[in-house]
Amino acid sequence: MKKITAFVPARLLASAQEETGVGISETLRIGLQKIAHERFYKGMQELRGKVDFEYDIDASREDKDYGGDR
Repeated sequence: MKKITAFVPARLLASAQEETGVGISETLRIGLQKIAHERFYKGMQELRGKVDFEYDIDASREDKDYGGDR
């Protein structure tokens, strides 16, 4: 964790807190997580069509016996 001091517009913070329903710190954490997730998914989209990926969905749906007792 890192403690910070930040100057943010009061209306923006109030609006964000109204949406999240939580306090200031958690609201800021949620916002920062959303930015990180957007960056990740943007990177994944840039890889679209560039990675050779083969997957047999029908085979993955078959029941398998792993030798365990259930």
